[in-house]
Amino acid sequence: MTGVKARQEKKVRRKKYRANRASMFLVVLVLLVLAGVISVNSIGLRAKAKQHEATQAELQTQIEAEEKRTEEIEDLEDYVGSDAYVEDTAREKLGLVYENEIIFKAQ
Repeated sequence: MTGVKARQEKKVRRKKYRANRASMFLVVLVLLVLAGVISVNSIGLRAKAKQHEATQAELQTQIEAEEKRTEEIEDLEDYVGSDAYVEDTAREKLGLVYENEIIFKAQ
């Protein structure tokens, strides 16, 4: 009877081994599929990251240009509020001069 029992135990072990082997195969297959999906998504994310970096660089350039423009506007605002601006405008648009000033015109 020990021989029959040993054969039955051997059959049970084979069935467990086959079932375990199939489970391991499925686990490996799922892991490979997941690795493939992650790789594909990684490529897409890298492309998006490069695109975002380019956009960020372009926006940084625009920010610098706008800051420079803001400085120019502030300088112009200071100039417009000064006496020099009033004098220049009076000379150019109204043709006004100081009393002792002599104007030479080219012929």
